[in-house]
Amino acid sequence: MKATYGFRATMTAKPGKGDELVDLLLSGPTEGPAADDACVVFLVTRSTSNPDVVHLVEGWASEEAHQKVFESEAAKAYTARFGPLLDGESQYGDEVPVGGKANL
Repeated sequence: MKATYGFRATMTAKPGKGDELVDLLLSGPTEGPAADDACVVFLVTRSTSNPDVVHLVEGWASEEAHQKVFESEAAKAYTARFGPLLDGESQYGDEVPVGGKANL
């Protein structure tokens, strides 16, 4: 399946909570919204200079699939778990995937 819709987020965890934020994000492909087959890319990275700054890149089969998954009660419950870990507002953006490589 090819990704035709992308999403990215940069989140800053409360001081010392970066590991918890990463762990929560990495649970996404197994217990969160990214477990859906329409999610074809789910990449979590963090800043080398500040381990509390975490980045997420998602690739979805379509924007509609992304919206449908995130409208579910399960996805809302999953994303609500981020609130206590975050320091300030996260930055979000939509993207159009054009190619690349990932061997993690």
